[in-house]
Amino acid sequence: MPSGDAGRDRHPPAGLVPAVVRAFAVLDLLAGEREPIGLSRIASSLALPKSSVHALCRTMAQLGYLRRYEDGSYFIGARVLGLAHAFSAHTQVVDEFHRIWSELGQRPEETIILSVLDGADIVYVAARPGSHPLGLAFHVGMRLPAHLAATGKSMLAFHEPAAVRERLPALLHPMVQGRQPVPIDVFLQEMAETRARGYSIDDEGVREGIYCYGAPVFGAAGLPVAGVGVCIPKALLPSSGERLRGVVMRVARQLSERIGGRVAPAAFPGSTS
Repeated sequence: MPSGDAGRDRHPPAGLVPAVVRAFAVLDLLAGEREPIGLSRIASSLALPKSSVHALCRTMAQLGYLRRYEDGSYFIGARVLGLAHAFSAHTQVVDEFHRIWSELGQRPEETIILSVLDGADIVYVAARPGSHPLGLAFHVGMRLPAHLAATGKSMLAFHEPAAVRERLPALLHPMVQGRQPVPIDVFLQEMAETRARGYSIDDEGVREGIYCYGAPVFGAAGLPVAGVGVCIPKALLPSSGERLRGVVMRVARQLSERIGGRVAPAAFPGSTS
């Protein structure tokens, strides 16, 4: 079984942390069991010292990734389900994003993009090319700073300010030459405004001459699981801006509904920027 192989590898490839490899071997082993199993069986299955297995299981149980029973046996804990639900939501939202355009049976006029948060960045997970060329290529796997991209801003706006401070540095640096760094306090004020209106704006933050709108896709917990965005040349803003803003918000709302999302409140009671 794969977990046994991972456990028996006493010398994992260079760059891997042995304790982490062993912890995941334990998780893999338990995930393949139908009922809780004891330390002795875990240790023998993975060819690991029982003392090491005891320390790993005790730590993961305290963190909620394993559940310890009165007889000393262990099984998968509730926090693992949280990880599974997060992955499932991301996978589902990508499928629904593509399904929306397939159902419409026509190409959007502008390129519509879908991204998720990854640390201080956003990562594009889907894109629907438009019929109008933009001169800016988006591709799956592309990363941008979350504090600059419209989709990143749309998601960060619906996180608690304290969580945003933990995710981002105290001074946010620009991409476009000639722009000044922005203190996190100023950025959080922008996030409060974004949250109140329900959509975000990237005014030439990623590329000069490009204006973008973003809107969050909410999961069942009421937090953003993705962001929908559209970008246009800023010169087209007077004629197309309002329409495209509406498109982004409508697609984000449809995606939220399709994955069973619950829209977060516009303000966080008792929170301050």
